[in-house]
Amino acid sequence: MTGARAIARGVADTTGMVTAREPVAALDLPAVDDLVFGGHDIRSQRIEETAAEMAGHGGVVAPDTLDAVREDLREIDERVELGTARRCGEAVEGMSSETTGEDVSVADIVEEIRTDYAAFADSQGVDRLVVVNAASTEPPIPTPGDYDTLAAFETAVERDDPNLPASALYAYAALLDGHPYVNFTPSTGSSLGGLRELAERNEVPHMGRDGKTGETLMKSALGPMFAGRNLRVLSWEGHNILGNSDGLVLEDDANKAGKIESKGSLLDDILGYETHNAVRIDYTPSLGDWKTAWDHVHFEGFLGTEMKMQFTWEGADSALAAPLVLDLVRLAAFADERGEGGTMPHLASFFKSPEGVDRHELSEQFRLLYDYAERHAEGA
Repeated sequence: MTGARAIARGVADTTGMVTAREPVAALDLPAVDDLVFGGHDIRSQRIEETAAEMAGHGGVVAPDTLDAVREDLREIDERVELGTARRCGEAVEGMSSETTGEDVSVADIVEEIRTDYAAFADSQGVDRLVVVNAASTEPPIPTPGDYDTLAAFETAVERDDPNLPASALYAYAALLDGHPYVNFTPSTGSSLGGLRELAERNEVPHMGRDGKTGETLMKSALGPMFAGRNLRVLSWEGHNILGNSDGLVLEDDANKAGKIESKGSLLDDILGYETHNAVRIDYTPSLGDWKTAWDHVHFEGFLGTEMKMQFTWEGADSALAAPLVLDLVRLAAFADERGEGGTMPHLASFFKSPEGVDRHELSEQFRLLYDYAERHAEGA
């Protein structure tokens, strides 16, 4: 939100946004200046306060940039409603203010979400509402196969199923009312078979899961190098430390489980064989929004020669993710305007576990996006 309003105010550029670069920039996308923000949160802390913390710790937001958009952020805050932390895990629930939770039925939560979606769209007069899940990671649900059909999912809602998490309820509410949905987290979201069926039936675009911004981005770029040169990866160890609220939530083993699965699964697919692939995530409060990943790759070459590569990735978590969220909003709105329902495989490069796409090589995922852009470019 800070970045979008800073671009609109002319105090920031579009560095980091894929939609600002050809060939994607050739699409007739909604302007960043025209985006209107609202949402749900489970914390009482105001957006301006969060941005100020980031400005004061590590310089993720420059003070002059923050000053230019303070009034905009205050206006957005008035459009933020109370959310639900239902089945998001103890770590998330411990961060929340009073929220819609276990004492309210699943069906009632869905109706409240739908009402808030409609009220926001009506009050702001928006042409299109795009729902983005940017919440902290939930624990995985135990039996996702129980919701493989829309009928099964709707029965679960009616029966007040205790295993349905907040992300799936927000996705369900969005898809019911024809709003594009993007899951930028490892949480369940719209990945259940019943919700995919709903998206197809209502011709609503949706995509996820888990934004690819750091260590996994590097794996999807470097993994194909080892595969292409027929160098056998014997092990790939990754150790991540970060200090923001995501790091705090991932201290909880239940919440961490979904993240580890998302970060670790793509390497075997790229290499074409199973290898020792370990990922560790630790919370380091002093780092704030900054994250560091150390990777050690042990590989075998000609004549059985064992070699290694080590690298360090250090970045500001939000500064890496925020431009991609803006990209995804613009591209989801574009797809929706053209009646493109179901998953959006051309957005695979944005995600660690892209829905409906089995190929994880970054260059191939970029090609899906570029081919899509070239086919849909204005005047083509």
